[in-house]
Amino acid sequence: MTGQDWAGLIITVLVFLGMLITFWMTLRPSKRKELEEEKYKILKDD
Repeated sequence: MTGQDWAGLIITVLVFLGMLITFWMTLRPSKRKELEEEKYKILKDD
């Protein structure tokens, strides 16, 4: 594999891991209550 192949592989893996961590932090079960409270926030007329 060339240097460009390795660079592409490393970038791809880092982006994938970053997305997994972000989704895990956002959608974990302990945050469900917070997400449910915000669910219809845009539709409320305050």
